[in-house]
Amino acid sequence: MRVLVVAAPLLGHVFPLMPLALALREAGHDVVVATGGEALRVRDSGLHVEDVVPANVRFGPIALRIMLRHPLVARRELRGSGRLDFVSRLFGTVGDAMTAPLQALAAKWKPDVVVHEPLAAAGSALRVPSIIHDVSLFDGLDLTAAVGARMKAHVPPPLTILRTAPPSLAEFLGGRLMRFVSYSGDGEVPRWLAEPSGKPRILVSRSTAPGPGAGRMMAAVVKAAPHVDAEFVLVRPERAEGLPDNVRTVGWVPIPRVLPFCDGIVHHGGAGTLLGALAAGVPQLVEPGPGDRTVHANLVTARGAGLAAGPRDVTPELLTRLIEDSKLQRAAGEVRDEMATMPTPAEVVQRWEKVAPLK
Repeated sequence: MRVLVVAAPLLGHVFPLMPLALALREAGHDVVVATGGEALRVRDSGLHVEDVVPANVRFGPIALRIMLRHPLVARRELRGSGRLDFVSRLFGTVGDAMTAPLQALAAKWKPDVVVHEPLAAAGSALRVPSIIHDVSLFDGLDLTAAVGARMKAHVPPPLTILRTAPPSLAEFLGGRLMRFVSYSGDGEVPRWLAEPSGKPRILVSRSTAPGPGAGRMMAAVVKAAPHVDAEFVLVRPERAEGLPDNVRTVGWVPIPRVLPFCDGIVHHGGAGTLLGALAAGVPQLVEPGPGDRTVHANLVTARGAGLAAGPRDVTPELLTRLIEDSKLQRAAGEVRDEMATMPTPAEVVQRWEKVAPLK
């Protein structure tokens, strides 16, 4: 079977699709990944990757135009209560730009089925049976419908949807469960980071997507770090000089390989990092914010598997609680065990003809 995997041109959107794409290839299916921009980095996986995003498509200018035309929508989005109004406009515009290149690719390669993440709704506009691959704690059907409604092309309903959210955090009607498997590409892990530390270790990460204030949370953690009995590891910090003695830095590392040696993680609330921490059973401190971040922070705290705080609220006491609160540790472990019972991508692929019934 020929499977076209489609993602918006952002690493955080294509990475969650890679475990299924690789499992499909391993099972003998022909797989092509269609994306663009920084997401083309997944060529390192060995899969064939097609660039379907015109060079003039840039998220910053598109977002700025939307903010100027719809200031109330922009304000709600910045407060984390956008109700998909901003996101659907942003990714609807990107989807329109991707549609013609995707149609040309589909006409040439003739896929049997398309698998796409919800914000790459252009994947459903190819007159090819489609499957939505959830990548967050939002309902992927709602996300795809919202983006599709903003697009010029018709976006029909999918064959099904693969649900990766653990049901105890977010349960939706319909679809098939599939275990979220972390993926962040290749990269070298320093030896000291691939083994337990003598102290509790807190990983501090930030978004792979550019945006204002991306380093504020990391700066707040660094300020509080000297008063916490733990080792802090900053991933891709904006600066690496003048840090406290208990703060270390690394560049790009495959976080899934690092999390088993961590006692807590502080991050921006992106879906990949959040689900990866849940899969590893690591308590997390999530920064609420635009897009999906506030919803993610609220769902994780409601489940008891993490905390939510902005940069102004980060204190030594809060960071100490992250690594010492037994209730957080227990809830994070429960979610990890729950996710471990969900079918893996490889197990889903074993039943692929039932997932994608094309006859």
